[in-house]
Amino acid sequence: MKSRTGLRIRGSRGHREVRPAILRFAAWLRRNYHFPIRVPVYLFPGEWIVTCDGERVTASFFAPWDRNVEPFIRIATGDYPSLKRARGRDNALAAILISFAHEVLHYRQWVETGEVWERGVVRQASAMVRRYAMTVDHP
Repeated sequence: MKSRTGLRIRGSRGHREVRPAILRFAAWLRRNYHFPIRVPVYLFPGEWIVTCDGERVTASFFAPWDRNVEPFIRIATGDYPSLKRARGRDNALAAILISFAHEVLHYRQWVETGEVWERGVVRQASAMVRRYAMTVDHP
């Protein structure tokens, strides 16, 4: 059986202003990166996602032990209104896109090595969103 590939955005429950920015960034990611194992991205309306370890985070990547099980990314979008008030629209969306990029980098680590680590990921995620920002007027 052939495994599914690609990056797919799921969940209409995300904040209504965030979802279009996520969709545009996902289209850019698909043009610039290969997704050999399907990875759905679920958008959530809350400010936090609780991981299986009980940690509260704004985004997470689930890396299964078995390569026949699809990984997934979850992104909380509920903090967007407060981020927008504090930072402005574009910077608020950029912060959420950096979280998304961070999890995509964990996906790429997992695909390439079967492992996930934090070293250098924050810097790489910011650089990824900066590259994207050079291709658009607004996130």
